[in-house]
Amino acid sequence: MSHQDEFRLHSPDFDNLHQKLERRRFLTKTSLGLGAMAMGSLFGLGKVAGSSNRNAAGGTDLEADILKALPHIAPKAKRVVYLFMAGGPSQFETFDYKPKLVSLAGQDLPDSVRKGQRLTGMSASQSALPMVPSIYKFNQHGKNDTWVSELLPYTAQVVDELCIVKSIYSEAINHDPAITFFQTGNQLPGRPSIGSWVSYGLGSDNHNLPTFIVLVSKNAPKDQPLYARLWGNGFLESRHQGAQFRSGKDPVLFLNNPEGYDGADRAEMLQYLTKLNQLQNDSYGDPEIANRIAQYEMAFRMQTSVPEVMDTSQEPEEVFDLYGPDSRDPGTYAANCILARKLLEKDVKFVQLYHQGWDQHGGLPKGIAKQCKDTDQATAALVIDLKRRGLLDDTLVIWGGEFGRTVYSQGKLTADDYGRDHHPRCFTMWMAGAGVKAGLSYGETDDFSYNIVKDPVHVHDFHATLMHLMGVDHERLTYKFQGRRFRLTDVHGNLVKPILA
Repeated sequence: MSHQDEFRLHSPDFDNLHQKLERRRFLTKTSLGLGAMAMGSLFGLGKVAGSSNRNAAGGTDLEADILKALPHIAPKAKRVVYLFMAGGPSQFETFDYKPKLVSLAGQDLPDSVRKGQRLTGMSASQSALPMVPSIYKFNQHGKNDTWVSELLPYTAQVVDELCIVKSIYSEAINHDPAITFFQTGNQLPGRPSIGSWVSYGLGSDNHNLPTFIVLVSKNAPKDQPLYARLWGNGFLESRHQGAQFRSGKDPVLFLNNPEGYDGADRAEMLQYLTKLNQLQNDSYGDPEIANRIAQYEMAFRMQTSVPEVMDTSQEPEEVFDLYGPDSRDPGTYAANCILARKLLEKDVKFVQLYHQGWDQHGGLPKGIAKQCKDTDQATAALVIDLKRRGLLDDTLVIWGGEFGRTVYSQGKLTADDYGRDHHPRCFTMWMAGAGVKAGLSYGETDDFSYNIVKDPVHVHDFHATLMHLMGVDHERLTYKFQGRRFRLTDVHGNLVKPILA
């Protein structure tokens, strides 16, 4: 008697259970197939059958090929590098020049300007909100006489390449929800990050490296934490999560072979592991098993590709001179900018750099001067380097933080020292490269940089525009989860057409 027959004798519901399992397996596999066909239709892929490539372990990945097919609209950007300045850079000391504040220094912020907007708990108890102008000078640069702070002399040299948006705004007033909002489109944790959406929607142009790679500066103050969920896949398949590359001998954790293992051993192990996973997949039809197989295979290929891309020893001296002295020190912001350029050259679709330390509630003049010194030269160098290599035309460069700073001082105010609190109602970001108007200054704030007076750009609008430049209609790229279709922009977002080239 077989085990099934023996179980059937003791369980009269066996046949019903078996039929349910078979039905679930069929529906799971069929739904995946129908979903793949629908995705192929959505992206304009006329012929799906036979289009999948055989992967390293002998399997196929039809979904990846379909997602790599034609996008919704002609893309201007093939790749993105997002320079995220975590902590909230002050617009007053960077790009939003407010000369009228000089005559108002020390005066209390008028109620007519504040308009009852909420304050953080850090300054809500202050008896006064004394306004303070920047102690740093601004000068005009470029063909359009764009105002840039003296703290950013290198960025000032490339200002004709930048599209500076001074009217970004958000509802999030504290760091965690504000950063989460910018990175995922929602203030609450759990949603996929921008890079994960790009990976899901557009797939990869280099199957030897992840579609979405993250670099974090080691030479930055750790005033606000960075969580791995900021580059997480949320409810998307795990293959779409960002891969963090680190400095040191192990750029990707657990990628190197264990002691006594070689490449042939790893390949043999991978083959047997794939067979076991495939058996499990045939039994349960769980899509995450296929993702697990794909990730093991990617790790195998990365053993060769990662050391090469992380090695900057062959870069000429003039490259290090361009990016600044820190660029010779792996893990610094400048060194990560060089790595970002190398990854973009390898057609990695989304590269995210994080540089912490911009949260200056006190001692802002000294603190922001240090931050600018650590990032200014390398940021400008990246723009220059991409342009001279012919990559800027189809690469989108983004610079900015999660919110701006207040016009009023927080903490002790002296002639040369002050702090600024969080201010989400208006702040500055810039973009450069593929699809955006170079040399443009877009949006205006009032004389206090407290309210937007012209051309507001919400975080959802920024996301919609970013996806448009990548060739994706933000309203059409969705993922069904828990009975609802989600997207990066949720139910919001408008394309910011005036900044498009």
